[in-house]
Amino acid sequence: MRFLMTSVGTANSDETLQIEMGKFVEELTRAGMLIATGGMELGGSVITSVGGEITVTDGPFAEAKEMAGGFALIEVGSKEEALELSKRFFAIIGDGEGRIQQIYG
Repeated sequence: MRFLMTSVGTANSDETLQIEMGKFVEELTRAGMLIATGGMELGGSVITSVGGEITVTDGPFAEAKEMAGGFALIEVGSKEEALELSKRFFAIIGDGEGRIQQIYG
């Protein structure tokens, strides 16, 4: 099962955090669970379709602090396993918020 994990968190980035996150990423990569990971632009663009009319609104947006700033695409055996990995991730980075969504196909 594939899951997209996104996170919104504080921008704390010290050497200890980087070392611990590196170990975590390496562990998941070796286990074949991590497909891709990276940071994301906080603004981006919103595409809206209403009645056949397409509107594009470019960021940044007022609530950019609530937008996902990072992602990991993982392959695991169950949603419970994805949730456990997310808990481990937040144990490393500290306060924040995340979302896990199963990817189909």
